[in-house]
Amino acid sequence: MSVVFTVVVGVTIALNAVESVANFMRAEWVRRNSRAVGVPDSWLPFLGFVKGAAALGLAAGFAWRPVGVAAAAGLVVFFVCATVLHVRRRVFHNFAGPLLFLGLSVAALWLMLVA
Repeated sequence: MSVVFTVVVGVTIALNAVESVANFMRAEWVRRNSRAVGVPDSWLPFLGFVKGAAALGLAAGFAWRPVGVAAAAGLVVFFVCATVLHVRRRVFHNFAGPLLFLGLSVAALWLMLVA
């Protein structure tokens, strides 16, 4: 297993785990960002669950690659949707976040497939 694979997937796991916890805690910055794109606060626990499950799936992908591939693919879909939502709502002040997560998710998926 390469260093690049470990670092990219590890960072993707860590950031999604932090986001998951922040969603469950209903952190003010999460609520502010969600409201900006029209996502109600009531969705935060579900979004936290999705990000947490994906982080766990990526971690499981170190041992069983198909689970990691599925988790990474799910994150790609999730963050494509988040990016589209930001563009449709014309919310660009925090646009770097979804793009960063999308890029990491695409990289993790690619590495899960080829490494």
